Amino acid sequence: PTLRILLPVGISFYTFHGISYTFDVYRRDIQPAKDLLDFAVFVAFFPQLVAGPIGRAHIQLPQFENDRSPLRADQVKSGLALILLGLFKKVAIADALAPFVDETFTNAASSSWLVLLAGAYAFALQIYGDFAGYSDVARGSSRLLGIELPLNFEQPYLSRNITVFWRTWHISLSNWLRDYLYIPLGGNRSGTSKTYRNLMLTMVLGGLWHGAAWTFVAWGTLHGLYLCAHRAFTERPGGAGAAHNKVGRFTGSDVLPAIGTFQLVVFAWIFFRAASFSQAFEVITGILTLQGGTTDAGAVFLVALLGAVTIAIDIAQRNSGTHTPMLELTPVLQGALYGVFVVAIVLFSGGETVPFIYFQF
Repeated sequence: PTLRILLPVGISFYTFHGISYTFDVYRRDIQPAKDLLDFAVFVAFFPQLVAGPIGRAHIQLPQFENDRSPLRADQVKSGLALILLGLFKKVAIADALAPFVDETFTNAASSSWLVLLAGAYAFALQIYGDFAGYSDVARGSSRLLGIELPLNFEQPYLSRNITVFWRTWHISLSNWLRDYLYIPLGGNRSGTSKTYRNLMLTMVLGGLWHGAAWTFVAWGTLHGLYLCAHRAFTERPGGAGAAHNKVGRFTGSDVLPAIGTFQLVVFAWIFFRAASFSQAFEVITGILTLQGGTTDAGAVFLVALLGAVTIAIDIAQRNSGTHTPMLELTPVLQGALYGVFVVAIVLFSGGETVPFIYFQF
């Protein structure tokens, strides 16, 4: 039978907050909160309530418990810059691509391989712009209140391997799964085979968290296999080792590894986005067999353009060491860039409302 249950908004995220607090107190990593209101604000702090970043008590509770310093001008400037950048990612990138993604996956059987490939790339850009955009808005809004939220994205599509990807994609969830699932299972302390088992269990359960569907299990399983394969490759005699997994400046030597990693991530995203296995295999088969069919050249061009914009933003952030590199520009260039952001947001915000993807999880 179908149970029509109305779930509270943000239940996944504030459940994560409560579980992490409970375990941290149980392990004596932190002291219990002395004030119920402070604890309630930590669990239900509105900027991060419905889609994260997932808060950690040892980072955020002290910010609610202690008196805060008066808001500084640089906090206001960076907070507003993050909000504007987040809105641009959400509206001008994610929402602009959403109709094409929906149409591509719905009509996978009749679309050309080029459209299917562009649709898969478009979803990768959509979910990144949508979720990273929300995180930017949440962090910026919170900063205007004098509260710092944890970093949730650090240019994941520039990752040179899959391990770096998971250190830079939805960082608060990755850290939560590591600290409260992977490490309690034994982490990498019990031999190679159990390390691989723990990685697979963690990623499969991470997939199930997104929804009780086999497509999410497939997505989590693929990433588990990716991580196990990469770990085996780097730990072999003569392998690159842990130094290969550090996040640093993006240089020319990172381009090919980043492109290869991105292909693996996009392949897994197909299962994440597809409504069923049959739809996922229609997309994959159509691409691999160079399927003929209708081609929307304008949509393909839009995907390429917004992909280039996304990469440019990420490289600027990575190599400047800040999520608000625009603040380092001259006032004239800042004004021009803000104008472009605002115009793009206005132009792409007149269509049908596109809900945040992670509101459903």
